[in-house]
Amino acid sequence: MKGVFVTGSNTGVGKTTVAIEIVRHISQTRDVKVRKPVETNCELSGQNYMPKDAIALSAACQQQEDLEKVCPYCFEIEASAEMASTESGKKLTLEDLVLACMCDIDESFVVVEGAGGLYSPIAKEALNVDLAIELQLPLLIVIRDELGAISQALLTLEAAKNNNLTVACVILNVVESNNLSNKKALAAYTETPVVSFYQGDLETFCLEIEKLVEDG
Repeated sequence: MKGVFVTGSNTGVGKTTVAIEIVRHISQTRDVKVRKPVETNCELSGQNYMPKDAIALSAACQQQEDLEKVCPYCFEIEASAEMASTESGKKLTLEDLVLACMCDIDESFVVVEGAGGLYSPIAKEALNVDLAIELQLPLLIVIRDELGAISQALLTLEAAKNNNLTVACVILNVVESNNLSNKKALAAYTETPVVSFYQGDLETFCLEIEKLVEDG
């Protein structure tokens, strides 16, 4: 399977926002499928729970699939995927999530977004990192560009290395302009490419990501 696995240092670092722009750009030149296998904190609409992140990811694709394919496991509880599924009476397994990430078309480029950080519980006795290991897709690690970002990035990179995972790049999500110079500082500690995501210059970001994806 060709694609990328979007993860982060934590919940709320901007994984979905970043993934949406990646999907929009890559969809211009190839068939892209998105997978958010499990989502929590979903609102009830009629008889169905609506996974807002998965909906936004799907909308970024040129050719959209049924939402059930994009995100088959949706839970109302705002908690880890493991806890939310257990509390809802559905004990998710790692195998469930691996199958949920598969695509019918082998030529498709698949963008998978995990839930939380690499060591966040995602299924029964399984973490996000276990799903990444099973899928064997290059990681895009999203870090919020703030004080502490260097530590967060290096810890996540270490977790990836310890689990023999390939990291395509670290993405610094610049939510607010700052003078921290985290991108330059990170270069002193890792050979992994570091890319800045800034809403004011998405073109540069997309070109950098496209090259990394092609090289991968």
